[in-house]
Amino acid sequence: MSSAVCRCSLWSRWTRLRWLTSFHGRILAQQSVASARGMPPQPGTPTRVVSRPWGARPWGRRVLHTASSSCQEVMLTSERYRVQRLPFSHVSDSDVAFFERILPGRVITNPEELKPYNVDWLKSVQGCSKLMLKPQTTAEVSQVLRYCYERNLAVNPQGGNTGLVGGSVPVFDEIILSTVLMNRIISFDKVSGILVCQAGCILEKLNEYLEKQGFIMPLDLGAKGSCHIGGNVATNAGGLRLLRYGSLRGTVLGLEVVLADGSALDCLTSLRKDNTGYDLKQLFIGSEGTLGVITSVSILCPQKPKAVNLAFLGLQSFAKVLETFTTCRAMLGEILSAYEFMDEKCMELVERHLKLSSPVAGSPFYVLIETSGSDSTHDEEKLNNFLEQAMASGLVTDGTVATDDKKIKMLWSLRERITEALTHDGYVYKYDISLPVGKLYELVTDMRARLGQSARNVVGYGHLGDGNLHLNITAESYSHSLLGAVEPFVYEWTARYNGSISAEHGLGFKKKQFIRYSKPSEAVCLMQRFKAMLDPKGILNPYKMLPSGS
Repeated sequence: MSSAVCRCSLWSRWTRLRWLTSFHGRILAQQSVASARGMPPQPGTPTRVVSRPWGARPWGRRVLHTASSSCQEVMLTSERYRVQRLPFSHVSDSDVAFFERILPGRVITNPEELKPYNVDWLKSVQGCSKLMLKPQTTAEVSQVLRYCYERNLAVNPQGGNTGLVGGSVPVFDEIILSTVLMNRIISFDKVSGILVCQAGCILEKLNEYLEKQGFIMPLDLGAKGSCHIGGNVATNAGGLRLLRYGSLRGTVLGLEVVLADGSALDCLTSLRKDNTGYDLKQLFIGSEGTLGVITSVSILCPQKPKAVNLAFLGLQSFAKVLETFTTCRAMLGEILSAYEFMDEKCMELVERHLKLSSPVAGSPFYVLIETSGSDSTHDEEKLNNFLEQAMASGLVTDGTVATDDKKIKMLWSLRERITEALTHDGYVYKYDISLPVGKLYELVTDMRARLGQSARNVVGYGHLGDGNLHLNITAESYSHSLLGAVEPFVYEWTARYNGSISAEHGLGFKKKQFIRYSKPSEAVCLMQRFKAMLDPKGILNPYKMLPSGS
């Protein structure tokens, strides 16, 4: 019997024991090493793993961590991209006085306080807004926008500011309209599973609230600790649960939106079936704040799974990643909730920059498979059968399994914190691509060959079950020549295989000029007509989503 088959047959029997003995054994070993060096172990402080055949160590919550670089290091968007300011009015003292009357104590003009809201999370674009407003109700948003419309003042709606395409921060001096104080849960129906809340509710807080009721949010993102549900809807965020629960276009039941002229559109229905007229909410899902400001959301939430398992596996080629997915989907069926892949470069960056340690090492590719169901015995049996098949057939060469929440979070950290690790590797050129799954990794290899030594790293990871690749290129600093080598090549390559240049991040400021690689001119023209109809003065999130001249 081959060693792979032997190991496979023992997987189910020894997985939990190896988790416990290996994990605690390494902790003791780490403490012994620290003691020998005269250093007392620091409780809660991550330490380097001494040996790691199967286990993992704790890495904290699944949230988006803030990079340490200063706002002052970021070049102004208008200068880097040579953008011309549109003829909007400038904010005057009388404007500030008006806003202070309707939003007492919630008007920010201090330049130091405004800095983090003028810069995106990637520290790649920066505006110069001199004013931020923090409404608490739809009525207040309506008052603000009505005034701005009359005064021709541009407005930049902003949620948690976790966007990756420059859509959430000003380009010039647009007024920042923050939903941070619009964080009230309006209602939750335990029978239907329908949640109604304000747009500023943080995704993680909503999930924590729902878990107490036996439900979860239908989407999950690495930025869950910071992002707002309104921003998620405005960008049609995808994330880690889309394979199981579908996109927000299916789970969002209703919206309340304030239009550019201040009029409020109440489509906040909580009905799963409503076939009366046009489905207007779909106009605003994925509109990135260019057609209206979402103030409240009605969303269908699934029940919390009673049993969750996570497998982290090492594979020798991308062909085996694809074959494993086919086998996984066939054998796990209805309990499969996530299938994520990442290459070895991703793991190197996570280990180097964040000091995380993978329990599986030495493989060119890794996959993270999550199952969610209602019967732990049934789910574990199906997962073990799949793992035995994958090991016996040579698809998988190494792996580990987690069933309790703590260890599940440990493994998810390896995938979710790749974005953070990349920010520590230099300036990041990010591309969020949809492609036929068979072509997904070819773009990464072609880009590496094209860029050669001009890039520090070219990595690929993403939601393979959704055909979504996150292509990331790092360099010591921003380089216009490197950008020219990447764009429009990356978009031409994607269009050649009928892909999309934005799978889930949106177009924002950085990708707007390339929309025609994914949409025909007739579709872009119709979008421009929608924009002109709903926002004739163009005050809502200008310079974003649609090509210049729109």
